Amino acid sequence: MKRNYLILPLLGATLLLGSCVSKQQFADLQTNYQNLQTDYQSLQSQNSDLQVRLAESNTQVKSLEERLAEARKLNEEQRKAYTELQKSLDNSIQLNSQGNINISKLVDEINASNKYIKQLVDAKTKSDSLNMVLTNNLTRSLSREELQEVDVKVLKGVVYISLADNMLYKSGSYEINERAGQTLSKIAKIITDYKDYEVLVEGNTDNVPISRPNIRNNWDLSTLRAASVVMALQNEYGVDPKRLTAGGRGEYNPIATNDTELGKQRNRRTQIIITPKLDQFMELIEQAPETEE
Repeated sequence: MKRNYLILPLLGATLLLGSCVSKQQFADLQTNYQNLQTDYQSLQSQNSDLQVRLAESNTQVKSLEERLAEARKLNEEQRKAYTELQKSLDNSIQLNSQGNINISKLVDEINASNKYIKQLVDAKTKSDSLNMVLTNNLTRSLSREELQEVDVKVLKGVVYISLADNMLYKSGSYEINERAGQTLSKIAKIITDYKDYEVLVEGNTDNVPISRPNIRNNWDLSTLRAASVVMALQNEYGVDPKRLTAGGRGEYNPIATNDTELGKQRNRRTQIIITPKLDQFMELIEQAPETEE
């Protein structure tokens, strides 16, 4: 701004002395005047830039002040939260002292629970081993083809051998067919080997009503089929009849839906249920394979 004041007197002096100076001097004065004009414009531009930067700085200062206020507010909230936590901790310590918790007793209770859990696991492992022994003993003589038509399951030490009706009987009849002989002979051998087992032969049908002479309903059919298997085991394979029981459950023990042909085929079955007595259970438990610790 000071240079602006200097330019005007200099210009006036130049005009007054224009008639008294040489052309060279006049040209030098014009050059100086132009330089001063350039410097003045540069100063004006710098002044504008400084004003912009000042405005930006003021904005940043305001933003920092707002952030500082938020930080102070957050710090105050955290201080209050810390105070509350400290009070809660003090109360917990006081209650713990007043309660006089017996840590040793808690440890004993945990150890007792762990011991009980281990006993349950050991019992489950022993049961699984028993079931495996029974399954292996009862299926070892059956061929691969026979195992595809004979379903063998062991549940809680009880053996369930399920045979499809088309494997055992003539169509729509309770008479044993020739195809069943080989499989029944193997099952009879297993039953004979375990002489202390009780054997229940149980017939099952689908829900389609039977229409045959001398067969009143599915109850009759299922019972007659079970009786045919029992008599075959007794008369043809020498199983002690005192161990055998024949029973029929008709259509009232389905394992699949009767709404499809496949489901009906599964429901038409005869089960041979083999139940060991208590002393036989104990013997099998002794035979159960050892499990790794």
